[in-house]
Amino acid sequence: MTTPKAGHTFLAVMFLAAALSAGAQEGRGAGKRAPEESTFDRLVVYKTDHIMEAYSGDTPVKTYAVSVGKGGASPKRRSNDNKTPEGTYRIDSRHRSKSFHLFLHVSYPNDDDRKAFKELKKKGKLPKRARIGGAIGIHGEKKGKEWLPHKLIDWTRGGIAVDNDEIEELYKRVKKNAVLVIHP
Repeated sequence: MTTPKAGHTFLAVMFLAAALSAGAQEGRGAGKRAPEESTFDRLVVYKTDHIMEAYSGDTPVKTYAVSVGKGGASPKRRSNDNKTPEGTYRIDSRHRSKSFHLFLHVSYPNDDDRKAFKELKKKGKLPKRARIGGAIGIHGEKKGKEWLPHKLIDWTRGGIAVDNDEIEELYKRVKKNAVLVIHP
């Protein structure tokens, strides 16, 4: 009786791992794909899953792995809580960033955020001097720290981080005022 060589066993395990990984990508965003050169008019973030899907119309185009705010899973409620907001926003501007290569600005806070903030302050659940915050965006890696495996942990102060080559692609392909939906 012969036994498989170690190299064959390793290759079989790697093939199985690749097949399982490919199958895992068949969930959200699976199905018909738009052409690679299409623009994105909607981005959808799933904070818990650490993914962001880019759409052209109703067609999913691409999925990105992301890092989000280091403040935990709940929605952003005030400045400096290090949380990523949840809700529907717009990509309302874009610029080069001193800290993060490129930056797609998110229209946080929206009306729902302002209402929740006022209610929490009224109930005394926020410090009296608390402010609602802003400057939330989709951005690249922290300048000077590009060598860190930044997608292994949530590290932002509330933004959504992608690799620098990915933010370059998003910077070019995301339409002005594209919709951004952020789910828990």
